[in-house]
Amino acid sequence: MLTDTPTLGRIIEIMSKTSRRVVFGVLLIVTLVVSAGGALGYLGRLTLVFDRHPGKPLAILEEVPGPPDGPKCPIDARYLDEAPDGLRPDVLQAWKLLRAKASEQGVQLCLNDGKRSRQQQQKEFDEAVEKFGTEELASKYVLNPPDRSMHVIGLAVDIQPIESAKWVEKNGSTLGWCRRYENEQWHFEYNAGYSTGGCPALVPSATGS
Repeated sequence: MLTDTPTLGRIIEIMSKTSRRVVFGVLLIVTLVVSAGGALGYLGRLTLVFDRHPGKPLAILEEVPGPPDGPKCPIDARYLDEAPDGLRPDVLQAWKLLRAKASEQGVQLCLNDGKRSRQQQQKEFDEAVEKFGTEELASKYVLNPPDRSMHVIGLAVDIQPIESAKWVEKNGSTLGWCRRYENEQWHFEYNAGYSTGGCPALVPSATGS
């Protein structure tokens, strides 16, 4: 049986209505998403990256640089004593308390390295590769990719000279500071839980092996 063939005008009219429905649907979806996002953001529930501590998105912390250098360590000029800029506020406070406690006992702590940005961590790794000859050996001292490092998220400090680091290993846990690697006597990480739970067992190196 023959049916009427739609005219060109009718086809254009149908397509126009369909297009309007599609556009309206897309706009409605976008509006709902934006509204939901705004509401969640207002409530503090919307983050674009994993937030390891309130109010400081990880992606932002990882880009915060630490001092590129600093004055010489007064008790051993082979090392630096850089400012603790860029450390998390709680870590900075814990560092000041640790340093004050050491000073009370006649021990001076030099902050040879603290906060690093991703770019600084990558530079450290590249220099380690040149020093040790392979990426595998370099990774035992400088973690790569950069966001794996506790220096990058502002939780770690390298303390020199070694005699000062030994004092921290013996006394620092009561203030939340623990040495973490067998092959790095100078590397300490802060965790408030260490002050009550004690230090975890050392691991062989930054790679865990």
